[in-house]
This record gives sequence, C-alpha cells and structure tokens, in this order.
Amino acid sequence: MTPFDDASGPDFGPPDPGGQPPLTMEERAGVLDDLAELEVFRTLLEPTGIKGIVVDCPDCDEEHHVDWALMQANLRQLLDEGQTGRHEPPFDPNPDDYVSWDYASGYADGVAATAEHEEPTGQQGAGRHARDD
Repeated sequence: MTPFDDASGPDFGPPDPGGQPPLTMEERAGVLDDLAELEVFRTLLEPTGIKGIVVDCPDCDEEHHVDWALMQANLRQLLDEGQTGRHEPPFDPNPDDYVSWDYASGYADGVAATAEHEEPTGQQGAGRHARDD
C-alpha cells in the first residue's frame, strides 16, 4: 500500500474543516419540495417566455436572475453538499423574463384552482399545491 492508495491520507491534505454540516431531514424535505415546485413552475411558465426565477441576494443586496436549469442545479447541490456555490449571473438579463418564487407559486396556485374548478363535481383535490400536504 502506498500513500496514494488512501485519498484522505497526508498527500491529499486533511478533510475540509470548513465544510457545511449535512442538511437536517426537515431541511432536505424542504429542498425536495422546492425542487418539485420548481419543476411545476418551469412547466407552466417556460412556455410563456419566462426564463427563470429572480432571487434577492442577502450577500450583495441585489437581485439575481437565475434560469430554470441553474436554479435546479443549485437546489440539487444544496441537497448533495449542504450549500450552493457561486455562479455567474446571466449577462444583461431582461428582468421581464424572470419572476419571483412567490409570483410563480401564486401562478401555479391559480392554474390549479382553475383546473379544480373545471373538474366534474366530486373529483376535487387533484390540483392542490405541493405545500398543502
């Protein structure tokens, strides 16, 4: 056996002490809910020309325009690593192409309510929002 056989050995340095602790089960469940909601938002809004979500960044007090794929990647990274990395924002995004999470959620709720209203009597519940469970 050589020092190179063990990736955690001295030749590769100690494990990263500054790593984030793993997400709690509640946090993981919340991120999984967000991923499911994001997919609904994308399915409903992308065909209308909406490119993604606008997020208020607490670090720089600015809005970040995050496309659907990058938002999904961020949430998956949060599940896997307990944190998200920094990503390059789109160059000169058109703010009209992005909506807030609250707007997307309200839009999805409206679509679900309309679908529920249009269902034949006695078949309610199919259009419920993911967070209603």
